Amino acid sequence: MSTVSHGFKSSKQDFAFGPWKVTAAKTHIMKSKDIERLAEEMHMPSLPEMLFGDNVLRIQHARGFGIEFNAVDALKRVNNMRDTVKVACAQEWQESRADSEHSKEVVKRYDWTYTTDYRGTLLGEDLQIKVSPTTERIDLEKLKAREQIMFFEDVLLFEDELHDHGVSMISVKIRVMPTSFFVLLRFFLRVDGVLIRINDTRLYHEAGQDYMLREFSTRESKVSALQHVPPALYTDPNEIAQHLPLKLMECEKLELPDYEPPSKPTSTPQ
Repeated sequence: MSTVSHGFKSSKQDFAFGPWKVTAAKTHIMKSKDIERLAEEMHMPSLPEMLFGDNVLRIQHARGFGIEFNAVDALKRVNNMRDTVKVACAQEWQESRADSEHSKEVVKRYDWTYTTDYRGTLLGEDLQIKVSPTTERIDLEKLKAREQIMFFEDVLLFEDELHDHGVSMISVKIRVMPTSFFVLLRFFLRVDGVLIRINDTRLYHEAGQDYMLREFSTRESKVSALQHVPPALYTDPNEIAQHLPLKLMECEKLELPDYEPPSKPTSTPQ
């Protein structure tokens, strides 16, 4: 796939939301030599065709802690997946992608669909966000309320057409409203004629709260079980998601580090 950009302009946007700074950076696809170097470091025979290694969505508190979403950390979660998709074309596909030097190596277990269960990268050195399971859920109905969107961005992290056998991609969207922000990190996989899988991470924070809510879900179906769904929907993650059975749901509370108590105001005469 050509890495020539068609009039593409790099962009970096910052948006202040109370004590938070939201940064969305979008730039060019990584150069092939950088991709090769990264693949070597990650012990993977190949990486996605379109890898936006410098794209990032970062949400950082003035005191340093926060969360960000980037492609390299998403790829680091690929090898950890317990299952790999076995399809007739997988072997042929791998051979066609393997460089001569790689093909001589013994390729360790490798998920050629790049399925990742990435949920974001926590930021902060001295102050860390504490993650714990919760039964509290994001109020999606509340999010449907027509509230002014003060900032919106959609950042693509990687995409691969699986050697013309489908698509594997991950992108992250944020929208900031006057009183909250909402993030959707979505991994979408379609292996033509075989299966469709969506891994979603939703992150929600209401201004003034000392925590965020994060929900991770996996939805998946064999294509043979989707006979009732028009094939035109297979390529639209938003449409097909509602037809895929839920396989996993994990809800977490991300507690923000204790705030330093503000110093007592000195009394001023009225």
